[in-house]
Amino acid sequence: MFRTALRNVLAHKARLLMTVLAVMLGVAFVSGTLVFTDTFGNAYKNKSAKSFDHVSVALLSDGGSGDEEKQKPRLTDSLVKKAGTLPGADSAIGSVAGFTALADKDGKLVGGEWGTTGANYYPGKGGKDPRYDLVDGAAPKSAGELALDSRTAGRTGYKVGDTVRYSTDGPVRTAKVSGIFDTDEGSVVAGGSLVVFDNQTAFKALNKNQYDEIDVKAAAGTSEASLESAIEKIAPKDSSTTTGGELKSQQDEMIEEQTESMSQVLLIFAGIALFVGIFIIANTFTMLVAQRTKELALMRAVGASRRQVTRSVLIEAFIVGMIAAVTGFALGIGVAVGLESLMNSAGASLPDGPLVIAPTTIVVALIIGVVVTMLAAWLPGRRAARIAPVAAMNSVHATPTMRGLVVRNTIGSVIVALGAVMLFMKDNYVKSGGAGVMLVGVIVLTPLLSRPFIAASAPLLKPFGVTGKLSRLNSVRNPRRTASTAAALMIGLTLITAMTVVATSMSSAINKMAAGSMKADFSVSMANFQPLAPEVREKLDKIPDAEATSPVRQAYGEADGSFTTISGVDPKTFGSLVGLDFTGGSMDGLKAGGVLIDEKLAKDQDLKAGGTLPLKFDDDGKTVKVKVAGVYEGNEMLNGVFAPTSVVDPHLTKVVDKQVLVKMKGGASDKAEDAIVKALGENPAITVQDKDAISNAVAGAINMMLNMLYGLLAMAVLIAVLGVINTLAMSVFERKHEIGMLRAIGLDRAKVKQMVRLEAVIISLFGAVLGIGLGLFMGWVAGGTIADSVSTYAMEVPVGRIVIFLGIAALVGVLAAVWPARSAAKLNPLMAIKSE
Repeated sequence: MFRTALRNVLAHKARLLMTVLAVMLGVAFVSGTLVFTDTFGNAYKNKSAKSFDHVSVALLSDGGSGDEEKQKPRLTDSLVKKAGTLPGADSAIGSVAGFTALADKDGKLVGGEWGTTGANYYPGKGGKDPRYDLVDGAAPKSAGELALDSRTAGRTGYKVGDTVRYSTDGPVRTAKVSGIFDTDEGSVVAGGSLVVFDNQTAFKALNKNQYDEIDVKAAAGTSEASLESAIEKIAPKDSSTTTGGELKSQQDEMIEEQTESMSQVLLIFAGIALFVGIFIIANTFTMLVAQRTKELALMRAVGASRRQVTRSVLIEAFIVGMIAAVTGFALGIGVAVGLESLMNSAGASLPDGPLVIAPTTIVVALIIGVVVTMLAAWLPGRRAARIAPVAAMNSVHATPTMRGLVVRNTIGSVIVALGAVMLFMKDNYVKSGGAGVMLVGVIVLTPLLSRPFIAASAPLLKPFGVTGKLSRLNSVRNPRRTASTAAALMIGLTLITAMTVVATSMSSAINKMAAGSMKADFSVSMANFQPLAPEVREKLDKIPDAEATSPVRQAYGEADGSFTTISGVDPKTFGSLVGLDFTGGSMDGLKAGGVLIDEKLAKDQDLKAGGTLPLKFDDDGKTVKVKVAGVYEGNEMLNGVFAPTSVVDPHLTKVVDKQVLVKMKGGASDKAEDAIVKALGENPAITVQDKDAISNAVAGAINMMLNMLYGLLAMAVLIAVLGVINTLAMSVFERKHEIGMLRAIGLDRAKVKQMVRLEAVIISLFGAVLGIGLGLFMGWVAGGTIADSVSTYAMEVPVGRIVIFLGIAALVGVLAAVWPARSAAKLNPLMAIKSE
């Protein structure tokens, strides 16, 4: 049987090519993902490991530092010196770090995507800081100097002696580049920037009153454990110690978690591609088995058992799967290299490292390729073995039985009904599962659904005359084949349509929220939402065309036991800068010292306008009783408690703003925005956004994610295209005799090509209509869940994109039919009529 299977594979190389391609692409996606994440994780670990060379034991503050507290500093210079002179200690350094925005030569923020950081240069043993290896210039020694990491210097073109602009909390400062250093800090390796100040300047610029961490290096012959025991004896209250080995392990675990989540996302789409591939493989083997009905029947007649027939088909699948797995794995290595290049070209700046090909990746690729192929081929092989030898010899191609279709339709109907029931459950996970179950049910029912759809296409095919009629009849000749081919395209378009519906509706919801909630023309905030200095508002008030401004100072606390955000605002101007829909009370009471609360909090506390609310602030732990001036409908942009700054400020550790709202006399315009930017010193750390920019920032992130998902799902669509080509090629092979007869009675080559093309378009559009319909349904289900948390969310049907999807589906059909149509047209009529 093995020799027989091998001969069949060699005899049907062309017909099995599409199956090999389908499996190969899926395996390539999986193996490429695994190789990429292993390579990325290993390189990141190696790079990060070097940053702990100077750390044997780290002393950490457990209670916060700098502007987050007003308590006596614990990790001080004296403690650093004390730790460095302990028995077994070689050296000790103190470390502080915080947000520092650096401007490039064009005034734009450097390292915005991955974070922009500032730190201190601590001159330890020999006057050097072991964290930063200076490659040019010298370490910073005064407030007018700083050092840059070499990667940032390379990207920006800054050199020693250049003047740079930076900001930590709002005001713009300038300094000269005193030196350039190499570092293996993870954020820098990943594309961020690192600015280093002298120790005293770092404390002042980063608003610190103590070190974040004290790193102690053990002397030769001293273990980390014994040094940790010595440091624990001098460690102040509310601090903890950890060894360098533990820090490295924690970072390795964090990196593994990050790469694992990335890997899981990519593997989901690889799984979708493989799932789509199963339909094509099953379709291919079904047709191959059908074409070899007489051959298999003869094998049965001369003594082959059912198991042997099934086994011969599975051996074929094994050979095909192994070839596809090996080639897919080789292609996967190229995919991994391509992914790395793509991310680096997008500015990710991934760490360098050798390509990692783990043995488990090789095993997984081989198992997936072989198992998926054999799994898809098992049912056709089993079905072939059940055909009686005498019955099979009477027909070249066994036709599907009605009994089988009835059973399939019954099972599909039950699955769809089960999915529908799950959709009405309250649990969101059950709802999501119900949508998935319905998708499976529709896939099972596709043969039943194909007949009415293709019948409905008759008016569209009528202008094509006899070729249109023949293409329609050929499409419904084998409902199972048409269904499985269309299902492959349907799955990809279902996911694409659902994601597009959700993304479009979400973008619209954000636009509605921004338009309805914000009367201000601009929102001014730090680039990465760090605290904003109050001086920023003072500068904005001095702009001649500024009509009204208000800070938004965010505090956290409890409202009679319920956690809430407490935002401090200017009671005189806040009402002209935001649009709140009140269900009770009004904005007027804010000026008298009252507060505004959202409807959710009011319901939780059973409060109405005029009631009294106790507010407990987290920063100082004090409680104040305030009068509720109004109750408003909250949303994702405006929620919680709004109180006058006079109520909030006394309870803040440090008075800083989350953002400043600005209303200009002439409204939002490029001129008004330019005036604000210039008033703030063209600060790279500060972002000025109007309502459209706020909406576009969210919509841009959604569209970027959507485009990435389109790219990933394109793999599944590509495999579906291969399925259409495969089905048509097999169909043409089966109908050689019929096509020969049509040619003999006068159907020319152009008409034969048109017949095959129309058949491809019908199958593709069937899959597309089904996929788009299911996608709209999935989007509606997902939207119901989102609407519970986003009040302005309403499902929107992206008609334009749906038309594009249908157009792409039709194009897929036309392109997929090129080779099969050409093969059909080139058939010699006499030779085709003589073939069986």
